[in-house]
This record gives sequence, C-alpha cells and structure tokens, in this order.
Amino acid sequence: MQIITLTTDYGTTDYYVAELKGSILKVQPATLFVDISHRIESYDIIQAAFFLSASYPKFPNGTIHIVSVYNYYTNPAEFIVFKRNDQYFIGPNNGVYSLIFEDLTEDEVFQVASNGESLTKIYSKAIEVIVNDRDLTRLGTHINDLTRKMGIQPVITSNQIRATIIHIDHYENVIVNLNKELFEKVRNNRPFSIYYKQTDPIQSISKHYGDVEMGETLSLFNSAGYMEIAVNMGKASTMYNLNKDETIQIYFGE
Repeated sequence: MQIITLTTDYGTTDYYVAELKGSILKVQPATLFVDISHRIESYDIIQAAFFLSASYPKFPNGTIHIVSVYNYYTNPAEFIVFKRNDQYFIGPNNGVYSLIFEDLTEDEVFQVASNGESLTKIYSKAIEVIVNDRDLTRLGTHINDLTRKMGIQPVITSNQIRATIIHIDHYENVIVNLNKELFEKVRNNRPFSIYYKQTDPIQSISKHYGDVEMGETLSLFNSAGYMEIAVNMGKASTMYNLNKDETIQIYFGE
C-alpha cells in the first residue's frame, strides 16, 4: 500500500480533490490517501509549507507528499519532484518547498516534463515512476532554477523576540512562527514575558493545556514544535482578538 498525502487549496465543495485522487488511483490502485488539508487559503504557499513541515516527519519512509497550491504561478508553470529524508515530494516550482527545506538545491530536484499535460496527469505520472522504480531521472532533468521564497522570520534582538502569528487552528489556538529551539537559545535561561495583549503577559511555558485552570491563558510548544497561545477549554483568537499576521512580543529579563 502506497501512502500519498495531499495538501491543496482546492477546498472541499468542488470535485477537484476527487479528480486528483481518481487520476492517481488509475496508476496506483493500492493507495492510502492522507488528506493533510484541502483548505489552504488560496495561493498561500506559506501556510501550505507550515502544514506539511509539521506533518511529514510523522510519516513512514517511502511516503509521497503532493503539494498542489498556487500551481499556475507563471506561464508555463514548472513542476518538480525530489527525495528528502527517505520520502518523496511533488509540487509546483513556486517556492513552497524552499520554505520547508532551506538547503534544497537544484542538484537534488528534477523537473517533471509536462509536454502540455494536465495537472492531474503530471502528478500521476510522477507517482507511477516513484512507485515502480524510484528512478527520478525518468521524469526529467535536474531543474535549472529552483524558485526560493523567504518565509516570515522572527525579529530578534538581545532582549526581545518579535514573532508573527502564522495560523489559527480549529480550536482557535494561536500558533506563532517561533520554535522551541530558537526560543530557548535566545532566552538563555532568562525570565521572559510573552505579550499577547498590552497587559498580563504569560511568564511560563506549560507542558499541557490542563496545566492551568479552565478559562485561563497559557503558552506551550505544540507537537510540531511551535509556540502556541491558548485558553484551556476556550478560544484564544476570539477572546483576545488575535489574528493571523499580527505580532507577538517576547521580552527577556536579566
């Protein structure tokens, strides 16, 4: 059984997801699909990269990951395939994969020769090659110009981090573009204050949502390693009017 994950901006009210899955099943009937998300905001490769980067490390070797977001970023569009960490990745050459793998190079990425074929044909052709013999050279040559994009990065000074809200999840937990490793490096064992509003900062990191009383605010690092601001059994985004792309300030003491 071949595991294939799908991350798209297709939505869930049209036939597009079914069309893609059907074309893949024609070449690989023994497929287990995992829908990471089909509700990526239209053309938002930063959100797509966040979702996949948080998910793919949990999958077994040999998994194929398709990102189908902002496919027609140029005319003609290019589509790429590569192998990383014993997993395979397919999608448009629009910079989405450079947001996940900053050290990705042209030497490991192959362009899928499209010959004017449909998007579903391009993806299914790449999957057929991967499943049958894993020889990516059959799909095309190394790409000449890998598109690179820079995601929004935290702004760091000696005593402050200015981070950005990158996602509001289903529970209205607020996810920030700051991972635990960077936070601890800048913190350097100093006390800290996380300002998600003008007053009453958070001054400790919880391990679980239940570490605080129901209705109280907390901060923790989620399963993907990113900082969250949450309310135990509540909705942090609505309660504090926190929205995507807003800034969270973290100050460090002596």
